[in-house]
Amino acid sequence: MIVLTRLNRTRFAVNPDLIERVQATPDTTLIMVDGATFVVTETMDDVIARITRFRAGVLATAAALVATDTVDTDTVDTATAGTEA
Repeated sequence: MIVLTRLNRTRFAVNPDLIERVQATPDTTLIMVDGATFVVTETMDDVIARITRFRAGVLATAAALVATDTVDTDTVDTATAGTEA
């Protein structure tokens, strides 16, 4: 989720996977896949940067989980080698 600010200064979180497009006309407007719209104080470039950081964080977390699983699997394989009957 990314946190953005409405024009009335209230903050809200939105799932960036559900954003269809972002427009700057002149206010930044998010158009969601279900047709809902949100006007926010952040610039279009800022919204895009937040989406990029969010997605990079998801990929980094997934890579760390895969690396941890690989290390755990290697450790288990080494520890149990030769113990089968």
